[in-house]
Amino acid sequence: MDKKIIFSGAQPTGYPQLGNYLGAFKNWSNLQEEYNCLYCVVDLHAITVRQVPADLRKASRNLLALYIACGLDPEKNIVYMQSHYSGHAELAWILNCFTYMGELGRMTQFKDKSAKNEANINSGLFTYPVLMAADILLFGTHLVPVGEDQRQHLELARDVAIRFNNIYGDVFTVPEAYIAKSGAKIMSLTHPEQKMSKSDDDNSQINLMDSPEVVMRKFKRAVTDSDTEIRYDKEKKPGISNLLEIYANSCGISLDSAIAHFDGKNYGQLKTEVGEAVVENVMQPIQTSFADISANKDYLDGIMKKNAEKAAYIGEKILKKVKKKVGFVV
Repeated sequence: MDKKIIFSGAQPTGYPQLGNYLGAFKNWSNLQEEYNCLYCVVDLHAITVRQVPADLRKASRNLLALYIACGLDPEKNIVYMQSHYSGHAELAWILNCFTYMGELGRMTQFKDKSAKNEANINSGLFTYPVLMAADILLFGTHLVPVGEDQRQHLELARDVAIRFNNIYGDVFTVPEAYIAKSGAKIMSLTHPEQKMSKSDDDNSQINLMDSPEVVMRKFKRAVTDSDTEIRYDKEKKPGISNLLEIYANSCGISLDSAIAHFDGKNYGQLKTEVGEAVVENVMQPIQTSFADISANKDYLDGIMKKNAEKAAYIGEKILKKVKKKVGFVV
């Protein structure tokens, strides 16, 4: 482990969308030479909301396969299931005893999710930021790719790490946020002032498993404005600016090149060409690779087993140290 460590996880609830790929997945695959990367399907986090077991198993396998289809080499990255390594849950319990109720009560996502799930405000929903902290601290993580909605959780992980280190010495690496050198912040197609999310209504986001017909239909319905000029202005023309960013990132060209390409063209041509670029350059390669990987059960099972063992090999060193520090017989 001679390189800095990056850890990232995603819940297996619904397929990732275009914004996930262009803003994160596409760039993650470029990090594998510079960093040691762990990409975790956080199925433990998923059960804070009631899940249909068979659906969760399928979604978890699909997300793992999709990670690989999006360019993550399972030989160069540790791509695994969270529930396949019990160290996540073990460390979370220990860290619960070093996290204050007031800290958890201030988590904005707990408030938001509680409002949406009033019939199931369980203790896991309250304490899952501690599990997230355990996910990160378990591997001596240096950098964590986070969006604004998760930054508060990273700050909690940092606070808990510092608190534990102040008591027991230099045990945890205090993680920092990873800011990608390049990557797009893709906005909703129907509300371009908001970031695209897989929880959006169907017409607002492009699911990575959408068919070409569906992708084209969604882009043709994308919100623009009453003007006719194609130019980049995120404040006055958020819809057009979003389409230009999607085109540039899908084609692997600069934003200036994308703007120049559409000079003199109309909104209809813009929507059509953006949709075609996404289908040809993003969706079709990913979906073809995903189908091949998903069809090979033995291959996927082998990756899960091998990479869970790799994760455990790294995590056990820190977990054993933590257990010894708090007084457990190890």
